[in-house]
Amino acid sequence: MKFTKQDLLTMLIGLFLFASCKDSNTIGLDMDENFEIKGVKMDTTTVTSQTVLDDVTSGVGLTRHPLGAMSDDIFGETNAGLAFALGRPGNTGYSFGKYPAIDSAVLVLPFSTQFYGDTTTSIYNVKVSQLTNDLSKETSFLIDKNWAASSAVLGEFNGKIKPTTKFKIYNVVTGKPDTLATVVPQIRIKLDTTFVGANIVRLDSVTLSTANNFYRSLKGFKVTATKSNGTGGIMFLDFAGTEGRIELYYKKQNATTATLRDTVSVNFPVGRAAGPVTATVKHNYTGTPVKDQLDNPNGTYAVTYLQALAGLKNKISFPYLKKFVSDIKAKNTAKTTILVNKAELVIDLSDGTDVVPFSAAQRLALYRFDIAGQRANVPDNDNSIQGSYNGDPRALGNELLFGGYFDSVNKRYIFTITSYIQDLLDGKTEDYGTFLAPSSLTEFNISPSVTSAARSVIHTYKKGAAPADKRLRLNIYYTQIN
Repeated sequence: MKFTKQDLLTMLIGLFLFASCKDSNTIGLDMDENFEIKGVKMDTTTVTSQTVLDDVTSGVGLTRHPLGAMSDDIFGETNAGLAFALGRPGNTGYSFGKYPAIDSAVLVLPFSTQFYGDTTTSIYNVKVSQLTNDLSKETSFLIDKNWAASSAVLGEFNGKIKPTTKFKIYNVVTGKPDTLATVVPQIRIKLDTTFVGANIVRLDSVTLSTANNFYRSLKGFKVTATKSNGTGGIMFLDFAGTEGRIELYYKKQNATTATLRDTVSVNFPVGRAAGPVTATVKHNYTGTPVKDQLDNPNGTYAVTYLQALAGLKNKISFPYLKKFVSDIKAKNTAKTTILVNKAELVIDLSDGTDVVPFSAAQRLALYRFDIAGQRANVPDNDNSIQGSYNGDPRALGNELLFGGYFDSVNKRYIFTITSYIQDLLDGKTEDYGTFLAPSSLTEFNISPSVTSAARSVIHTYKKGAAPADKRLRLNIYYTQIN
C-alpha cells in the first residue's frame, strides 16, 4: 500500500490535533515561559471591586427556565418558579368527541441541563395552581413579578429529583394495546381531574376554536417550589421543544358503535411556541455576609460575591491607570507611549467556597457600560455578528482566548482584556462601569444570567501582596516606546 501526499497530510493534521487537546480544567494555566509575551510586567495596579445587586431582567424567551429552592449560608435563600399559558393541540379547534369523561391529566416538566444544588438528600415540593389573570395578555415579564393565582392546589409533586434519569411510561393507542416508551428526564405532576374536566374537557367549541379564546378561559398556570430538608437546589426546565405539556387521558363514545367507548390521549403544549412561559426568581440575603456588604458598600472586604439568577455582580474599576501613564511620561518624555502586549484580569476564588453541592460558577462574564449606561462587550470580546454588526477588529474571536472559564486546578478565572486596557490607557474610552457576573457555561450572558444558578466567592485586590498571594489583580505586559 502506498502513502500519498494526502495520506501524509492527514496524518500530520491528526497528530497536531491530538497534541493540542487540553483538559478543560486547565484552561488558564500558566504557559511555558519560552512562549510568554516579553516586555515589562506590572501587576500592582489597583483593582477595586464591590458587590452589588444585579439588574432585574425578563423571564421569557430563556434557553432554560429555573425552578426550585435552595438555602446557602453565604448567599441566603433563593426561590425560582414559573408561570405559563397552555396551548391547544394543533392550530385548529380540538374536539373531545361525544360524552367525554376524563381519566387523568399529567403536567410534564422536562428537565434541561445545568442543575445546581443537591439531588442526593433534598426533598422538593412542587405545586401547581391556576393564574388569576390571562398570562397571554401581559406585556411585562420581569422575574421579580409575583403572579396572582388561586390558592387551590391543582397538582403536587413531593420527592427527590433525578434531572438526568430517563424513565418509561405507557402511551395510549386508540384501538390497540398501550405501548411502553422511554421519555426524557422529567417531573410528572398529576392534576385535579375535576378542574381539568370543567376547564378543558367540557369547554364549548367556540372557546376551543381560537388560541385567544382558550387563553382567556384558562388564564394559565403557576408553578412554585419549596424544599422540606437539605440545602435544596435549582433545576432547569426545557420549554424550547415539544416535551413540555399536559397529557390528558379520557374516554369518549366510539365513532361507529355507540355502545363502545375509546380511551384517547391528547397533549396540550407548554412551551415558547405555545404561549408565554416566564420565570420568577426571589433572593433573600437576610443574615448573610452578602447582606452586610450590600448594606455597607463603602467597607473594605477580603472577598466579594457573585451569584447567577440575576442575583449579584461585582463592579470593578482600575482607578490609577492614568497615573501609571503620567508617571512613566514624567520619568521619560511627554511623547512616551505605552504599548500593551497583553493584559490579564486574574480572579482568584476564595478558599473553601468551591464545595459540593454549591460548587463555583463554571464561567464568568465580563462587560462594561457604554456612555449611555447600556451593557456592552469590552473590545476584546466585541465580536462581529454576520450581516448585522461589524464588531471590533481587535476582538479575539474565540471564547477560550477571551477567558472567564473556571480553572479548577488553580481555583481562578482569567480574562484577556488587552485592547480594553490599551484604550483606557490611551484615553480612547472612559470606564463608565466594568462588571463581573456569573454566566451560563454554554452561552455567554452579557445580560443578567437566569439560565444558571451558580455562585462564586472571589478575593479582592490586596495592596502589597506577595506574588503567590491570592487576590484580584491586573497583569499588564507592556513595552515602553520613547
